[in-house]
Order: sequence, then structure tokens, then C-alpha cells
Amino acid sequence: MSNTKYFEGVPRIPRTVLDAHREGLILGSACSEGEVFDAVVSQGVDAAVEVAKYYDFIEIMPPAIYAPLIAKEQVKDMEELQTIIKSLIEVGDRLGKPVLATGNVHYIEPEEEIYREIIVRSLGQGAMINRTIGHGEHAQPAPLPKAHFRTTNEMLDEFAFLGEELARKLVIENPNALAEIFEPVEVVKGDLYTPFIDKAEETVAELTYKKAFEIYGNPLPDIVDLRIEKELTSILGNGFAVIYLASQMLVQRSNERGYLVGSRGSVGSSFVATMIGITEVNPLSPHYVCGQCQYSEFITDGSYGSGFDMPNKDCPNCGHKLSKNGQDIPFETFLGFDGDKVPDIDLNFSGEDQPSAHLDVRDIFGEEYAFRAGTVGTVAAKTAYGFVKGYERDYGKFYRDAEVERLAQGAAGVKRTTGQHPGGIVVIPNYMDVYDFTPVQYPADDVTAEWQTTHFNFHDIDENVLKLDVLGHDDPTMIRKLQDLSGIDPNEIPMDDEGVMALFSGTDVLGVTPEQIGTPTGMLGIPEFGTNFVRGMVDETHPTTFAELLQLSGLSHGTDVWLGNAQDLIKQGIADLSTVIGCRDDIMVYLMHAGLEPKMAFTIMERVRKGLWLKISEEERNGYIEAMKANKVPEWYIESCGKIKYMFPKAHAAAYVMMALRVAYFKVHHPIYYYCAYFSIRAKAFDIKTMGAGLDAIKRRMEEISEKRKNNEASNVEIDLYTTLEIVNEMWERGFKFGKLDLYRSQATEFLIDGDTLIPPFVAMDGLGENVAKQLVRAREEGEFLSKTELRKRGGLSSTLVEKMDEMGILGNMPEDNQLSLFDELF
Repeated sequence: MSNTKYFEGVPRIPRTVLDAHREGLILGSACSEGEVFDAVVSQGVDAAVEVAKYYDFIEIMPPAIYAPLIAKEQVKDMEELQTIIKSLIEVGDRLGKPVLATGNVHYIEPEEEIYREIIVRSLGQGAMINRTIGHGEHAQPAPLPKAHFRTTNEMLDEFAFLGEELARKLVIENPNALAEIFEPVEVVKGDLYTPFIDKAEETVAELTYKKAFEIYGNPLPDIVDLRIEKELTSILGNGFAVIYLASQMLVQRSNERGYLVGSRGSVGSSFVATMIGITEVNPLSPHYVCGQCQYSEFITDGSYGSGFDMPNKDCPNCGHKLSKNGQDIPFETFLGFDGDKVPDIDLNFSGEDQPSAHLDVRDIFGEEYAFRAGTVGTVAAKTAYGFVKGYERDYGKFYRDAEVERLAQGAAGVKRTTGQHPGGIVVIPNYMDVYDFTPVQYPADDVTAEWQTTHFNFHDIDENVLKLDVLGHDDPTMIRKLQDLSGIDPNEIPMDDEGVMALFSGTDVLGVTPEQIGTPTGMLGIPEFGTNFVRGMVDETHPTTFAELLQLSGLSHGTDVWLGNAQDLIKQGIADLSTVIGCRDDIMVYLMHAGLEPKMAFTIMERVRKGLWLKISEEERNGYIEAMKANKVPEWYIESCGKIKYMFPKAHAAAYVMMALRVAYFKVHHPIYYYCAYFSIRAKAFDIKTMGAGLDAIKRRMEEISEKRKNNEASNVEIDLYTTLEIVNEMWERGFKFGKLDLYRSQATEFLIDGDTLIPPFVAMDGLGENVAKQLVRAREEGEFLSKTELRKRGGLSSTLVEKMDEMGILGNMPEDNQLSLFDELF
């Protein structure tokens, strides 16, 4: 309640509320800011006794903790401080309440005092702790107490003025006696407590088999049946069904609102997740299946890395064209070899639909059981450096560079604020209370926030409660926009379209030359493959299959997987894109095909993907190497394993590549829809004057930014603009163009198609934000703007924006105001 209902600047709790919950609470009298201490100082022992009756024990602290009161002239000297401490002890004795010596600890070692000093002084004069003493030019912040963690002997020394026997009682005996009356408290629990959904186990099993029978027939092929049985045994046996079902419900609701949902991480490794609709990634071996008669044919020899790459084929039973699928991903990469690892299901919802998906979680589990996953923001290294330099400047200090660095390291990592995970929602089981796991609060102390967050960093409790990652992403939004424009069902777009694959080897399919668009392939604006880094990888490797695109995705997201590793192997002709190590799952699959036992193949994959290959014992590593060599795994492959620091999951790569190819399909076959969606959703910066001025102006502006980038002079906005102009240039080169902003046709935030032309939205205009753009659209729906004055007033535009519109020719001959003079009426 102190962090939520009664929060005001700082956590607070009214005494009446405290009284209502008094049973079971033990209250101490606090520090020099407490009312008992204040009563002793300002009113004397008799008054303090009355105040102290409310408390269960009296706190005293080392004189060094109270010492700043002398500098503040609230206490005369150390002798008076010792008298105050003796008075506090008298208060406790007269009331028969224990008196405890406490340390008021703020840091561990005495030498860490300077770090707190720097942090506190960086808060500025507005902070209570930085209240100044003295006046005028002599004013300075009050000194801070020496509040390190004192040992027992140090505490006894602090209270030696009381005599050895009394000091021992205050420092050792009384605190121990109080500690013994507390019941054991389990702050962080040891088990997983999942929420309850009625008949979750039965529902997951039923949904799985229903979809499997629909696709593969009944009875199921052995390979399908065994995979389902293996997964359900793990999912149901470990209590994970509710996690699967909750994710399925969220995805289904978003689908019903018209959005695809992409999966992240390794959830695509689970065939059950595929069957119940959580992910579209099919982890089975590459296979054919007939949508007419359920004939199926599985390729299990490793000859294909993806079912999408197999040649087209008709059903031998009914002649119907066979579907192709299967990415060959083992289930072990999701829930571990024993299937008991808590599933981490991360989902990418459209950014437009993410708020609705968040509310779906509340609807499914109840508002009192759903909380945003809290985060703790700490002082960053650069910020700490700034604190040290500011302290140095403000307090006349002069530090060597090495000392500045040391102090900055000491100040970094200190809690500064709280926040929330962008998509993480913690779900508390409805048979427990959130306070069984964590306090709650508002993110960054914003009491107007719609959601409360966990007070603990969610990482501290992620093994105890369910966390759903309901993330926002542009890809589903792009797909929805493209579907709305074209009427094409994205699920019907083939993953082996020849035109789309041609983008990865040249620009002919776009009808332009590499020179026209400044890049040798058609990767500009394609998710996953459009960055300079990945475009360079595409140029070097020339992928031709879906499996090779998965490899590229894994190589680009991994650490030390491409640079200094796979890239060199390909350049030297030792391996090619299809045989280098790309995704983490490939290691296990490859080694199993080579002949290693599944358990060893899995363990090697785990060691490699986490960058532990060179950190494990030489004996363990040599055992793996011997097994690999015995099964004719090449030397270069073994050496490649030793260089890797982090590897990307194949299921994650598959989900991203599938989304990317859908977007690419529109770029090739329906370009005006693609460009409309791209500029409406993905572009971050605009220069509508340049964008509409033709190829010469566009290329000239790109050259200007390019020169700035060479000299590290380009701003972040210009860097983003360059990316936009690359796509603008390509669009013009393909025969499409941009029109001008239109006061009566432009949309608020989305580009409008007019034949082969895109009309920009109002937000593309520099300085015109989304809220104003929406207000302008609403205002024009009420009627024509008769003057610039009316446009400013009804449209909510500033004079500067109206002037810009006039300069751009958007307003035509619109008069300044619509008041007609007598002369105008006569003529």
C-alpha cells in the first residue's frame, strides 16, 4: 500500500492503516528522523516516553551516524550526542522495551563512502539529503554519516562510552533476542507456481491431436505420434499445460482480431506449440503432406535443412499437390533434454494489437493476478562517469583519469529507478496472493500508470511464477497492412517463391540494376536481411534456399559465429553456407546424423551455444572431441565450435525468416502495397520535400548524408533518413513516385496509394506529431478550412507549421482569415 495507494513522492503509510494491520508487526523507533529521537532532543525524556509507547523497540545508532547533526547545529557536540543516546536507552528502560543498536548501513566497506558521496551529491540541492548548512557563499551540503557495515567489534567500540556490559547487551544480546521471535520468511520461493485454467491438460492434448489428425490423418504417422507423445508427457507431467494454453488463447484472440503473431526464442521447437497454434514453425523433419488425403512422406536423413526447399511433388495417392514443411528442430532445445525446463514462450504481437493482448492477459487470469514485470534501472557507466566529473567540478576535486575511472566503476550499477519490461506480464496463480512472491508498485513511481509492476526485478522470481512475454513488433503490423491493402491471405504466401528467392542473388526481379539502387541484391527494406551487416553477408554467400536463409539469420544474430569463424571457412572454400554452424539446434541435429548419442549431441550443443566449449575441463572437452572424430566430424567443425560465444535458436530464425519472406513477396509482386506499408510502419525519418523532388534530389541528399557519416558528423535522424531514402530511391527507380501532402487527402499517420504514387501522411512533415495529425484529420471532416486562421484554430496547428504548409504549396490560395471586407463584397 505504501508503494501504491498511499504513494506520494515516496512510499508512505498512514498511521491509521498501520494500526489496522498492527497484529503481527514489530515496529522500531527509527533513526534521527524518527519521532522518538526528535522528542528526546526537542521535548525531553518524559515526552519521548509517551511517544515511544507506540513502538515495540527503541533503536540507537553509533554516534558516528548521528555526527552530521553537529554540523547542522541541531546538536552541540559529541558529548551531547552521547547524552541523547543515553536518554533513548532510558526511554526503553522506563517502558520495559528492548533497546537495540543498529548500523544504518548504506554500503559495506569504509572506503566505499566516496561512492555514496558522489551518488548523493549528484541528486542536486533539491534532494532532502543535500540540505545545506551555512549561509550565502559559505553554504554547503551537510556531511553524510559514515554508514559502512560495522563488525560486531566495531559496534562495541562505538558504544564503549556506555560500558562493556551495556554495550554488549545493546549490540549483541537484544538484537539476537528480537531476531529469535521472528517466524522464518521465505522471500523467494523455490518452486514454480503456475496459474490455474480449468481442464488445461485435457484441452492442450485435445487441441494437439485434433489439429494433428486434421493435417496428418488418423492414425497418425509414427514420427508424428511419437513426437506428440514425447512432448505431452513432458508438458503435462511437469505442469506446463497452463503455460501452453494461456499462450494459445492470447495468440487465438489476436488472430481473431486479424493479426498474425510471430514467435521468438525456441517455442517453435515444440510440435505441440505448432499444433495448438502458438507458433507457425513446424519442427518435424522435412516432409510432404497431402491436404486432400493426409498422405505424408518424411525425409529423415538430413539431406534437406528445411521442408520448404524440397522439390514440388504431387500426391501419389490422389494427385493433389503436396504441401511442404518441417524445419528439423529437436524438442530438447526448448525444454531441455529431460523436458523439465520451465518453458519460456515469447510472442511478437503487432504493435497495434499489443495493448489489447496485454488486456487479454488480465481478462483470462483476472486483474488482481496480472502485473507488468518490473525492472530495476541502475546508474549506467557513462552516467556514473558524468557524476564523478560533476562531483570533481562542484567540490574542487582533481582526479587522475585512472581515479575517475575507478570512482565511476564504484558508482555504476547502483539502483536509480524502476521500470517495466516492454512486454513481460507476471501472472500470479489465483490460489495465492501476489504478496506471496513480491510487493507491487507503479513503474518509475508513476501513480497514473495503467499497470502496477512487481517491486522485485522479475528475473529474481522468474523461476517461481509464470511470465508471459507479450511483445510488440513491426512484422505482424506490416503483414496486416499488406493484407488489408491487397486482400491476400499471408498464410497462403509460398515460402519457395522463385521471384522472392531471386532477391537474394540480384536485382533483376525488381527491374533495376545494382547501380540504380546502390546495392547488388534486393534486400533493402526486407526484415532480418536489410541491415548493412546482413546485406554484406548475403552478398558474400548468395543464399538460394530457405535453409540457407535460416543459416544467415543464425549467423547474423550469434556472437563469434560469423566473423572470424564461418565467414573465413566459406572464403577459404572449406565449407559453404549450408554446412557451417549457423543455429544452435543445427549442432545437435548434425551430430546425431553423424552418429553421436542424442544426450552427448545435446550436451555439446549446450556447451557451444553458451560459449563454454573452452571453459569446461580439458578432460570433458577431449571426451567430446574423441566422440566427434570417431564419427568423422571434420576438424574444421570442431574448431568452429570452440570460437562460438552465443548462438541463435533455429526456431526463432525460422519464425523471423517466414515473416521476412512474406514481406519480400509483396515487394516483388505487389510493390506499391509494399512501399505504402513500409513507409507507414517501418520508416523512422522523412524529408518529404526531397522524397517528392525526384531521383536527382534524392541521390544528392543521400550523398550529403553519406559524406557526413564518413566524418562521423551525421545525426541519428540523418542516419535514419538515409535508410528511408534508400527505399525512396529504389521506389522511384522502379517507376513509382511520391506526391505532395494533400490537406484533404493525406491521412494522419499512413501513406495513401494513388495509382503509382504515394501521398504522404501529415506526420511525415517535420514537427507535426501524431496527436496533431489526428486532430487535423478530425477537423477537416467537419468541413473545409476557409482560412489559415481557421486552419490553425480547428486543426491545432502552430503558426510555424501553417507557414511550412504554405511554403510547400499545400494550402493553395488560402487567405489569412475569412472575414470579408465591404470592398470584397462589392467586387
